[in-house]
Amino acid sequence: MQILLADAILTHDSILRNHGIVFDKTIIAIASNEELKHQYGDQCQELGIGSILMSGLINAHVHLEFSANRSSLTYGGFMPWLSSVMANRDELINDCDDTCIATAIDTMLTNGITAFGAVSSYGYDLDACIKAPQKVVYFNELIGSDPKMADPLYANFQERLFASQSTKREGFHPAIAIHSPYSVHRILIQKALSYAKTHALRVTAHFMESSSEREWLDENNGDFKPFFENFLKQHQAANTAKEFLTYFQEVPTLFTHVVHAKENELKLLKDGEHTIIHCPISNRLLGNGAIDLEKIQSHNINWVCGTDGLSSNYALDLIEEMKIALFMHYSHDLLPLAYQLWQSVTSNAANALGLNCGTIAPNYDADLLVAHVDYPINEQLPIHLLLQPCTIKSVYIQGQKVKGNT
Repeated sequence: MQILLADAILTHDSILRNHGIVFDKTIIAIASNEELKHQYGDQCQELGIGSILMSGLINAHVHLEFSANRSSLTYGGFMPWLSSVMANRDELINDCDDTCIATAIDTMLTNGITAFGAVSSYGYDLDACIKAPQKVVYFNELIGSDPKMADPLYANFQERLFASQSTKREGFHPAIAIHSPYSVHRILIQKALSYAKTHALRVTAHFMESSSEREWLDENNGDFKPFFENFLKQHQAANTAKEFLTYFQEVPTLFTHVVHAKENELKLLKDGEHTIIHCPISNRLLGNGAIDLEKIQSHNINWVCGTDGLSSNYALDLIEEMKIALFMHYSHDLLPLAYQLWQSVTSNAANALGLNCGTIAPNYDADLLVAHVDYPINEQLPIHLLLQPCTIKSVYIQGQKVKGNT
């Protein structure tokens, strides 16, 4: 059992001054420093002035297999970016070996990320994710819009999924990713979701990332038309948007991006108890616009922040991601938005991924960050932590220190 006394504890909705935490594998108690010193005496470890205890951060959406990218891909528009991915895919994949992926995972840990959802297209990141100290929801991705190729594509997907399911380590959760409505045939979607439902697997999918996707699904036209005709010899979309969402009615899913969703689609997301993953930096770099948070909140849809991968980001840093979101959504009141952002990478993300963490309260896993700031702590701490990032001194996962020195 450990007792850490801090200058402040940041929860998802409040600041507790001069409070500490008692924990082993899970959190046992939260109380004032005076109470804890009275009860536990010399067992207490005082963290000092400027110390902050907070939940470990949860990155719900990352593509680790593209972590070798620095300047190979084209930013500014979705289709130029996609074309550059197709042209450079093999080189980027080959350049990112186990060491490259392990470095990306360690970078996330240094940035306070104690759990993440890895979307894996090829399974090349499996070993590194198994060895990661963090909790991992490992989303094996299914892709393929040609019905003639349905059987071999599904067989490849199954092989990767079964390999991840054979892994037995606490905190590693095999899961399923359906790439998108334009890239996966309904036969494959329905088979995969049936399996997910039967085996209680978590599910994620990309949805309405770009205006090109919107036009292709609605009208079988636009920028996607020559792409699908030239690369896949397809002349119409694999699904409509409504059909796609209907498949997920009984499988709560994390839908990534959702920038160009219509009102009726947001209602379906709410009715299905789905979650939206907001990736502001990726949306900006790929020229996709900004998600309408006000509209999402009006439908009372759970939303979280994620980094996406280094194919469409410059860092795997949720604090940086939240800072960009703070400025992107300029019409929202600053302090309430800051609290919502912190909640989006802690309790909201944990709930969406089915993890017992993200909340500083008894019986939750002790996934904790010990941080220090060199400025006075006040009621606007959630804002200041984004504008003047703290120094993360130590990272705990299930009560074990996995990085740093307290």
